[in-house]
This record gives sequence, C-alpha cells and structure tokens, in this order.
Amino acid sequence: MKKKILAIMAVCGLTASMLAGCGSSASATYADGTYEGQSEIYESEDGSEEGNGYGVVTITITDGKISDCVYQTYEPDGTLKGEDYGKAQGSVANKDYYNKAQKAVAACDEYANMLVANGSLDGIDAISGATINYNEFVEAVEKALDQAAE
Repeated sequence: MKKKILAIMAVCGLTASMLAGCGSSASATYADGTYEGQSEIYESEDGSEEGNGYGVVTITITDGKISDCVYQTYEPDGTLKGEDYGKAQGSVANKDYYNKAQKAVAACDEYANMLVANGSLDGIDAISGATINYNEFVEAVEKALDQAAE
C-alpha cells in the first residue's frame, strides 16, 4: 500500500513539475514600445482564393505589458480586408461567402481585444469561421512579441 501511495505521489509531483515548466508567456516581460509582426502569406491548397492573404499586428507595450493591439488582414496583393471583403465586383454575389468573410474581418478586433485582456496568447481560441485569421494572428503576434522580449 505504501508503495502505491509513493508511486501516486511521484506521478503527481512529476506532473506538477512538467506543468510548471509550461509557464505562460503572460509572465514574460517586454520592452516598452510599439512592435509590428506580419504572418506569412496564406494561400489555400485547393486553388480557391478563400482566406488567402496575411495578417499584420501592431502591439503597444506599456510598463512591460501589452496595452494595445491592432490586427488587420490583407489580400495577397496588399489590399486591406474590410467591409468589401467577400464581395465580387462591388456587390454580394454569394451571401454565405460574404457573411463568412465579414465574420473573419470582425474577428480581427476580437482577437486583438482578447490579447490585451489576457496579456498573452494563452487562452485565446480560434473563432469559428475565422480559423485562418487566427493562425495568421498567432504568427504575427509571436513575431511582434519576439521583438519586444527583454
């Protein structure tokens, strides 16, 4: 019985030490300033243009912590994805596609706000319908925070 208890305690201790080693980036300290990160250009594998582009994040660090974040996405040619994203020749040809595209645009602000609230990427999950956007966001944030790391 004693061996069983000792084995359980050892496993618990090992698990606790492993989890402690996975410390969050929330404890990281950053140099004050404004930093920008850009994701690589995403191009869909199926040849469609759905979601193609890249993300750019601008992060402001104040007193060593993330105090502001702006995240925007762009078409591969550098055109900002905004209220016209998802339209074909200025009009909504496919309402479902347009709605999905606009959901992705709206997610930019949500991701940025969550980063400021959390102080790190920890706990920020992809928003349904904006997963490509999320992946670009994470990549861009990591690049910006790498610059800010002390």
